[in-house]
Amino acid sequence: MNSSYFTEEHELFRASLQDFLQKEVVPHIEKWEKTGTIERFIWEKFGEMGFFGIAYPEAYGGLNLDLFYTVIFLEELQKVKSSGFAAAMWAHSYLAMTHLNAEGDERIKQEYLAPSILGKKIGALCITEPFGGSDVAGMKTTAVKKGDKYIINGSKTFITNGVYADYYVVAAKTTPELGNKGISIFLMDTNLKGITATKLDKLGWRASDTAEISFDNVEIPLENLMGEEGKGFPYIMQHFALERLIMAINAHARAEYAIDYTIQYMSEREAFGTTINKFQALRHTMVEHATDVEHCKIFNYAAVARLNQGEYVVKEATMAKLKSTKVADETIYSCLQMLGGYGYMEEYPLARLLRDSRLGPIGGGTSEILKEILSKMIIDKQNYQPAVKK
Repeated sequence: MNSSYFTEEHELFRASLQDFLQKEVVPHIEKWEKTGTIERFIWEKFGEMGFFGIAYPEAYGGLNLDLFYTVIFLEELQKVKSSGFAAAMWAHSYLAMTHLNAEGDERIKQEYLAPSILGKKIGALCITEPFGGSDVAGMKTTAVKKGDKYIINGSKTFITNGVYADYYVVAAKTTPELGNKGISIFLMDTNLKGITATKLDKLGWRASDTAEISFDNVEIPLENLMGEEGKGFPYIMQHFALERLIMAINAHARAEYAIDYTIQYMSEREAFGTTINKFQALRHTMVEHATDVEHCKIFNYAAVARLNQGEYVVKEATMAKLKSTKVADETIYSCLQMLGGYGYMEEYPLARLLRDSRLGPIGGGTSEILKEILSKMIIDKQNYQPAVKK
């Protein structure tokens, strides 16, 4: 590993995580892929090992470790042959819990963040809406203050952990006429009257539950507002750099896994009296992909290092996701080709990996949206600043 970023302690953590995943997760993956349900016991096992608390304060049971422990967590999750399982884990820990930690008050941190770190509560972040997609500011869900409650109406879609979560972190408009300046963030228990969660049938990420959620006059107490009213959009924007880097790291890790698997396969598969790793066309193709993935990985690590030092790396994170997800798709497509007909068979990992990888350029901001964001920064010289000062 790159010693510029990873210490001996990091590598000991990686080895421990690898051992845990092989013993506790891999034996169940095929069942979870078929049922689309990740059993509750594994969340608590992750919690017992401290894996959900990597980035969080010790006061709530976290470990308060640097971001390269998160990198290791993400990379190793991509090697269990289920990006859906990986997504369920990191969406809980780095989407829902990020908002609890950043905008939640002390009560929320004690009642929701602490048990989330232990894996006893599962969270989901609810921002995307039907027909809204990447247009966060155009959301239609509303939160109307009435007495000592907010009344929530609207819908969300493509919500990871949306069916089986214990709580939602929900973005809704408290002042719709103000556009993105009228959005607020709320905490909502999933057992409340008026909530309906419908499981979506997906091309990939089969192990994770992804939901469309409707809110019909859902009542929540005023104290479940997180942070300040009307500051929801800046809160969401504030965390996008981390989310995009997470998806970039996932991409380079799954591409690297595909390359390693394919090279091993090529060393064993024979054709015309020799193993296929001796054919120049195939060798050179794999070398090109390995080079592209290594470029992405080095760039991603550099961006993580800057974020770890407190820099605002929205440009670099956006570039990282844009490039890494594209490279991952191209690499995995090519790796499947190297297996010939076997690559198309479900018993080999490349078929699932191809489907799972395809979400990369879509989720967390489509590549088209990311290109326009970068166009504003590179061509129009727009300078984005942190939305909320720490």
